[in-house]
Amino acid sequence: MMGASLDRAIACGRQFRRWAAPLWKASPKLSSLAPFAGALILPVSPALAASGEPVNPWVAAAYLVAGVLFILALRGLSSPESSRRGNRFGMVGMLIAVVTTLVTHSIASLPEIAIAIAIGGGFGFIVARKIAMTDMPQLVAGFHSLVGMAAVLVGIAAYLNPGAFGILDDAGEILTVSRVELGLGVAIGAITFSGSVIAFLKLNGNMSGAPIMLPMRHVLNLGVLAGIIGLTAYFAIAPTLGTGPIFWTIVGLSFLIGFLLIIPIGGADMPVVVSMLNSYSGWAAAAMGFTLGNTAMIITGALVGSSGAILSYIMCKAMNRSFISVIAGGFGADSGPSDGAAKIDRPWKRGSAEDAAYMMKQAESVIIIPGYGMAVAQAQHALREMGDMLKEQGVSVKYAIHPVAGRMPGHMNVLLAEANVPYDEVFELEDINSEFAQADVAFIIGANDVVNPAAKTDKGSPIYGMPVFDVEKAKTIFFVKRSMGGVGYAGVDNEVFYMDQTMMLLSDAKKMCEEIVKAL
Repeated sequence: MMGASLDRAIACGRQFRRWAAPLWKASPKLSSLAPFAGALILPVSPALAASGEPVNPWVAAAYLVAGVLFILALRGLSSPESSRRGNRFGMVGMLIAVVTTLVTHSIASLPEIAIAIAIGGGFGFIVARKIAMTDMPQLVAGFHSLVGMAAVLVGIAAYLNPGAFGILDDAGEILTVSRVELGLGVAIGAITFSGSVIAFLKLNGNMSGAPIMLPMRHVLNLGVLAGIIGLTAYFAIAPTLGTGPIFWTIVGLSFLIGFLLIIPIGGADMPVVVSMLNSYSGWAAAAMGFTLGNTAMIITGALVGSSGAILSYIMCKAMNRSFISVIAGGFGADSGPSDGAAKIDRPWKRGSAEDAAYMMKQAESVIIIPGYGMAVAQAQHALREMGDMLKEQGVSVKYAIHPVAGRMPGHMNVLLAEANVPYDEVFELEDINSEFAQADVAFIIGANDVVNPAAKTDKGSPIYGMPVFDVEKAKTIFFVKRSMGGVGYAGVDNEVFYMDQTMMLLSDAKKMCEEIVKAL
């Protein structure tokens, strides 16, 4: 069966190549897309392969264009300057994929599908319009949960009515490869759903952001995971009749493991969690793409899954964390919020908005380091206004962004972009860290752990080894913070508070920026 599937897939690819040959010859630039054509044609569902029907070349071409647009979307989203263009590429690609699927499939009547799209699209539009930029991490986690649940529901539908999905063999048994797809699809989808729900509750404040440590959690996680793998393997080889309890047990255990994986993770580590859940949702979509026989869904899911996994790995390196510990569910267990307070008995200097305005106005270069506190206070617009006024007075202003600042990947970049901060003034850690030694002022607003020297000097610190900004090398440091009575999510005190060149600006971040603007 698999050999026949591959032969038919290759035949379909050859047919498409013959159909598209004039295009390659007409435009040499298009010939570079030929490898993508092969990638998009090869994934063929068992049902389509068994039917012996060739893939319509126009359908293959449409999915090819959609796939290339998705790749261009990822490329565009890699830079703030091209992010809008990348987003448009993704929207057009998804439109092409959806329209092609609707035209070439007869699963339900178009009015029914139109009603479903109107309900889902209307709900999404309303939520996206009402959501605040500071709540974007919760929105992303919520969307991930919907993708996971969609994968679970598709898998359940395919199991309950396999004939409608064309995954039955001549003996009336569900194809072995389809059973593997179903098992993996519902498992990954359920993990994504329950994990995303927990992430949403933590990010939204409905649940404590502190790690909830269950006894013997690693043993429990490995046991549940081994059970899911074992049951999926048995489900793949057992006769279809009587596998209902096995299938539903896989679903139930998968929901459970998603809960167990995310519950011990602290709020400060949520950026990696969000990117990991994004990866899970992609693999769930890819698995369901095989079940539905939809090439675009397979390609899109694979792109999302792989890019999310790569991003998670990059962020783990930025935090000096183990990628394996993320998957194992122990990530952040030792770095959640603590009940301790800052050591306020040590001497520290308090400054005012007038002090900050005077010092920055006299400076040649100012580096601004935003963090989650800026997002909570929604201070990005006031901060940008402050930066603009300093630039008008001849001061060089730059913004330094840590890879894991905020509660999701790129959180600070999104907020600064919303405030229309020029992209060429925003720099990543590795690009700007060497400039702190020449900077006159380091202006820290809402950040804490990412500027803590303990990451470089204290081997016993939970953040030891994490790359941080060298703010202590700046001539003057202004640290915007609500009060001296708290510490960062890592639960450790920050030596920067007590340095000779540091002045603490104790206030709401937005209010402080507005007062500095008035003083300027």
